[in-house]
Amino acid sequence: MTDMMVWFWVGVMALAAFLEMATMTLVSIWCAVGALVCVFAAYFGASLQIQLLLFVGISILTAAVVRPLAKKYADPHKVPTNADRLLGMEGLVTETINNGHCTGAVYVDGKTWTARSVDGEVIPKGELVEIERMESVKLIVRAKAAVPTV
Repeated sequence: MTDMMVWFWVGVMALAAFLEMATMTLVSIWCAVGALVCVFAAYFGASLQIQLLLFVGISILTAAVVRPLAKKYADPHKVPTNADRLLGMEGLVTETINNGHCTGAVYVDGKTWTARSVDGEVIPKGELVEIERMESVKLIVRAKAAVPTV
């Protein structure tokens, strides 16, 4: 039984490692670590219940401790661009922004961008807006509060 469980955990570890290499999502690698611990537990004769507890516990523990650090330093989806500098800038609406009609454009930093309002508000042409965020090549903007004149 001990040999069979050792090979079982080796298989679980290999499968988890293969899934991680195939997806690169930092999800299944933690199960490979848990399975590695269970290989040794099975080899030294731990009961099936202890092996399962170790597998679940070690997998969760390594994910909770190491995953945030790994994502911070190895995020494959984060592509720095110079467009990030637009966040917080002020722009001029050149085409009325209406999320319901999928219309809207803003002129900012020498370029015209497709724009949508952050809260669905219709923002008329000629208004000033603040760039909140970017989604692909669209600016998500908020109407600037009018400053009262004295």
